[in-house]
Amino acid sequence: MKTIYEGKTKRVLLDDVTGDYFLLFKDAATGENGIFDPGANTVGGSVSGKGKIGLAISKYFFEIMETNGIPTHYLDADLEQGLMKVRHVTVPALEFVLRYYTAGSMCRRFTLQKGIPFDPPYLEVTLKDDEQGDPLISERLCLIKGLLKEGEYDKTLGLLAKVGDVLRKELKKFDLTLIDFKIEFGFDENRKIYIADEITPDIWRVQDQSGNIPNQIDCAKLILDKINAKK
Repeated sequence: MKTIYEGKTKRVLLDDVTGDYFLLFKDAATGENGIFDPGANTVGGSVSGKGKIGLAISKYFFEIMETNGIPTHYLDADLEQGLMKVRHVTVPALEFVLRYYTAGSMCRRFTLQKGIPFDPPYLEVTLKDDEQGDPLISERLCLIKGLLKEGEYDKTLGLLAKVGDVLRKELKKFDLTLIDFKIEFGFDENRKIYIADEITPDIWRVQDQSGNIPNQIDCAKLILDKINAKK
């Protein structure tokens, strides 16, 4: 296989023989100054086994999304190799954010207290650009930059809300309250929309019953234990 793209926590691979695409989940974790944080734009360290745990969690949540009628790029997973076979989609340099409560960058940007609830949830789209700090981007700018086609901005936000509904209910079963999350979408040759990338604690912020917000490493171990307990 050859590497098509390498990100902070995953590598995109292409099998030249079969034409199949795969994601290799790495052990890298985002964070800053030695503190793990799913909202950070830099790699904060490496944790042995993190990649395979993330793949197992992604497999679980992608399959749940498909069961709920939400299309994903997920096709299969090899948990031993840390590889996820995926549908070939074009993923624009955008992240779609859904917030149920104020937290993180929103509080810093707008001088808001943490924990203010949103009803309905607050939806944002950001340009995936680490150097510029992932700035917010409007529909008009997405069209000008050729990132989306006419009407796709609203379609992706509609799908984002559906993803949030399913994810929030599933995490509630694990005694976790979903605060916010960010996700990527991809498009096939017919411009059908799919959830892309991953669904792991690397993309969300949650609160446990004690009011604590676990980092993505501790949250992943907790989630995997609960997934395994259901089998």
